Amino acid sequence: MSTLPPIVRILGYGGLIPFIICAILVQVAPTPFDFVSAESLAAYGAVICSFLGAIHWGANFRHLGNAADSAHLASAGDVGGSRWFERNAWIWGVIPSLVAWLALHVYIPVGLLMLAAMLLVQRGIDQNTYQYYFSSKAALDEFLVMRTRLTVIATLCLTWAALVMLVTMT
Repeated sequence: MSTLPPIVRILGYGGLIPFIICAILVQVAPTPFDFVSAESLAAYGAVICSFLGAIHWGANFRHLGNAADSAHLASAGDVGGSRWFERNAWIWGVIPSLVAWLALHVYIPVGLLMLAAMLLVQRGIDQNTYQYYFSSKAALDEFLVMRTRLTVIATLCLTWAALVMLVTMT
């Protein structure tokens, strides 16, 4: 029995469609459509990186100004949790957007690799921070499994497209 609503799984996995289609088109489409596909893939990757960063802001708004949450974390000995809500989540939430923006302004294959790396870094950080956002351990675990799958496939698409571009352009 799944703890995640079906819409979460549908939209999550459906979000892979642009990654997959654009990565395939980078390899099989004739010029200039291969470049257009690469640009589209980079733009979509940047949007997704920004979206994943924004999740931290959205989740953190729930705790904004809530002294009870800070007191609960402090009484539970979770200094990292209170620091996460007070400062780190806000900072981390904007870093993926800045990296994604930069990735759109460099040589496309390099930008694609930057976005792939950013997705992997985000997944690693989220492994340790989503615990503060989920009230159900089962839902957290199930979401992280889905998130890992999504990250792996998106990263493979971005990396594949970058390698195809590097090989075909030399």
